[in-house]
Amino acid sequence: MADLATAKPLQNEGKKPFWTETRRSRLTAYTFISPFFILFSIFGLYPIFFTIYLSFFKWDALGPMKFVGFRNYELITSDPTFWISFSNTLIMALMGTVPQLIMALFVAIMLNSALNKFKNTSRILFFMPNITSIVAVALVFSTMFGNNGMINWLLNTMGMESMAFNSGWWGVKIAISTMVMWRWMGYNAIIFLSGLQSIPTDIYEAAKIDGASRGQQMIYITLPLLRPFIIFVTLISTIGALQLFTEPYVFLGQSGTGSTRQEGVTMVTYLYSEAFRNGFFGTAAATAVMLFAFTIIFSVLNMMISSRMGGDTGGKKA
Repeated sequence: MADLATAKPLQNEGKKPFWTETRRSRLTAYTFISPFFILFSIFGLYPIFFTIYLSFFKWDALGPMKFVGFRNYELITSDPTFWISFSNTLIMALMGTVPQLIMALFVAIMLNSALNKFKNTSRILFFMPNITSIVAVALVFSTMFGNNGMINWLLNTMGMESMAFNSGWWGVKIAISTMVMWRWMGYNAIIFLSGLQSIPTDIYEAAKIDGASRGQQMIYITLPLLRPFIIFVTLISTIGALQLFTEPYVFLGQSGTGSTRQEGVTMVTYLYSEAFRNGFFGTAAATAVMLFAFTIIFSVLNMMISSRMGGDTGGKKA
């Protein structure tokens, strides 16, 4: 009996308590980060899954929802305006992104140059368009690209004909792409600048000793070491270009999303028009799902091309 009485307390002493110090620390950590996951689930994941669910229903946001299967996808893919919005989005994405990235890289090199004595002021000036109200930007660009605006005045001064930037098929795209370039070039330049500042100066000094010119340093040192930043900026610029909405909507007004003026309609303005002007939330949700799929496809293609150019070297061994 005495042996059994002493054995039972020993067994209880060997059993670990459930709330150990490690579990308490983990619970505390998860408690502190839980607000992010809760808000992300409510405002991030739920809208995504609800949009996919809604794309299979006919709904006007007031009456009951009616299941229609893939009918919404058939309607938008058979609508010529949808494919016009898709082509407009791609054209303005190329016109507004490719020149912007090239100019942003040169601006970053200029801001990082030792010859620039006003670095802080220059950085603020180039970043200011990103924090400027897009409504004010659109009003200024509407005046500049108007029929009697400054751009047409410059074209006439050089002996060229005026261009219909407010209504022409290519004029609208040029005006909106220029607005996109002006707004986001400084933001991307700051990202490139952070990448340039992460490159050790010893590499450039060694290259100078070996007789490398500035062009050779740019090609063989700057661009290879800046490649992760170039991939990142290209990726976010591609995603942002496919979601272009504010610039064409404010520049053209609500008429820019209608069927009568298709020169500036993008996929997001088409989506907005289907939902809030026509009341077809099912086709709008299907458009959003298609846009989501296109974004994934172009992002994956972007990463594949960047990897083939040598951006992804993590799997290679020396």
